[in-house]
Amino acid sequence: MAQSSSIEWTEATWNPTTGCDRTSPGCDNCYALTLAKRLKAMGVERYANDGDPRTSGPGFGLTTHVDVLEVPFRWKQSRLVFVNSMSDLFHDDVPENFIRSVFQVMQETPRHTYQVLTKRSKRLLRLAPRLEWSANVWMGVSVENAHYRFRIDHLREVDAEVRFISAEPLLGPLGAVDLTGIDWVIAGGESGPRARPMDIAWGRELRDQCATAGVSFFFKQWGGRTPKAGGRELDGRTWDDMPERTVV
Repeated sequence: MAQSSSIEWTEATWNPTTGCDRTSPGCDNCYALTLAKRLKAMGVERYANDGDPRTSGPGFGLTTHVDVLEVPFRWKQSRLVFVNSMSDLFHDDVPENFIRSVFQVMQETPRHTYQVLTKRSKRLLRLAPRLEWSANVWMGVSVENAHYRFRIDHLREVDAEVRFISAEPLLGPLGAVDLTGIDWVIAGGESGPRARPMDIAWGRELRDQCATAGVSFFFKQWGGRTPKAGGRELDGRTWDDMPERTVV
C-alpha cells in the first residue's frame, strides 16, 4: 500500500495501482513481477489478480486501489514518494478518471514530492494537457537503450516542474541524448539472477553529457545478482545529485 523504501533516490513508495505488462526489453526481468508472484502466494489480497501469462504473471494483473488514494493525507512529515513502484500509472488499463484522482491527491498534499515514472510515454503525452501539474510532481520516463529515446521527446512536452530520465536497467548505450528540458538522469545496471551486464562506457557517456548540460546525475547501482552486488561507485565515487525539492 505505502511503505518506506530502500531505493536510493526516494524515501517511500505509494501504489494506488498494482500490476503491469511487459512493453519493452527493460521489463524482461521485472523485479515487481517477481515480487507480485511472491505476494500472491502469501495471500496478499492486493495481488490476487493474475495478468496475461504472455505479458504479465501471477498477481500482476492491473488493479486500481481506490482506498489507497487517501494514504498520503496521513503522512504528516514531508516525504519523497515514488508513485507506483509496482505498476505504471499510464498503463492503458488505468482509467483516465483514476489517473486524475491520483493527480488530485498529489496536488492536495504539497508537503510531499512525488516521482512518477512511466514507459507509456505516448499515453502520458496524450493525457498530460488534461492533468493538473502541481509543482510537487516530478515526471519521468524509463529509457533502457537508444531505441527508446523517443520517450524523452514525449516527456519534454509535459508541463512538469521536474522532468527526469531513468536509464535503469541500462541495457545499451543511449548515444547522444538531447537533455533540453530535462532536470535529472538516473542510471543503473540490472539486478537479479538473470541480470544483463552494464558496460561502464554507457554510464560514463550519460554522466558526461549531464555534466555538460548542467543536469543532475544519479548513479544508482551496477547491479548483479542482488541490487547491491556491484556497489554504487562510478570511477571511484558515488553520484547522488538530485533536483532541489520545494517543500510546502
